[in-house]
Amino acid sequence: FMLILVTADNFVQMFVGWEGVGLCSYLLINFWFTRIQANKAAIKAMVVNRIGDFGLALGIFGIFICFGSVDYATVFAFAPQLSSCTLSFLNIEFKAFNLIGVLLFVGAVGKSAQLGLHTWLPDAMEGPTPVSALIHAATMVTAGVFLLARCSPFLEYCPGALIIISLVGGMTAFFAATTALVQNDLKRVIAYSTCSQLGYMIFACGLSNYSVAIYHLPNHAFFKAL
Repeated sequence: FMLILVTADNFVQMFVGWEGVGLCSYLLINFWFTRIQANKAAIKAMVVNRIGDFGLALGIFGIFICFGSVDYATVFAFAPQLSSCTLSFLNIEFKAFNLIGVLLFVGAVGKSAQLGLHTWLPDAMEGPTPVSALIHAATMVTAGVFLLARCSPFLEYCPGALIIISLVGGMTAFFAATTALVQNDLKRVIAYSTCSQLGYMIFACGLSNYSVAIYHLPNHAFFKAL
């Protein structure tokens, strides 16, 4: 599923991989299904991720309404011409690109455990330790950062969305790092640390420094998994 997500050339295929890794995460957190805490953690991860996925799905619908296509190549090619496009909802005109950018970011917030939808990641440590190391520290949680970096040619035309992205990323980096200081369980400390580092990556994306974010992503994945 991770390969489907990364190798996709359109938003729909990417969404299939996105949902797939969410499902695998749910099943792996619930590995010890006799433990009530593991059951609760798995359900929490599933529900919180559904909020993010709903935002991402709305963003993809918005892209289809504006561009008539969900192919990355088409969307990125026509982004400069359609940047003044508006969407009306309840008689209010929205700048379509900013709205779509924020909706895509809501998807990234859910998957990358940013402030507001971060609560599932520390609880996800109820799963086996190899799962925590590989899925919830290195691979799945970085999908949100990957999404923002993949949509970078589009996000450059959403200045409002970029401001929100950098604010949320910066706040998460600070909040999660300070929360980690008062945790008693080592795996929860590592979970909050992951959350904080993802905040730095999102912050870099919000400042349009996608190369820095993608450099930090594998860097963090290696040292955190080890």
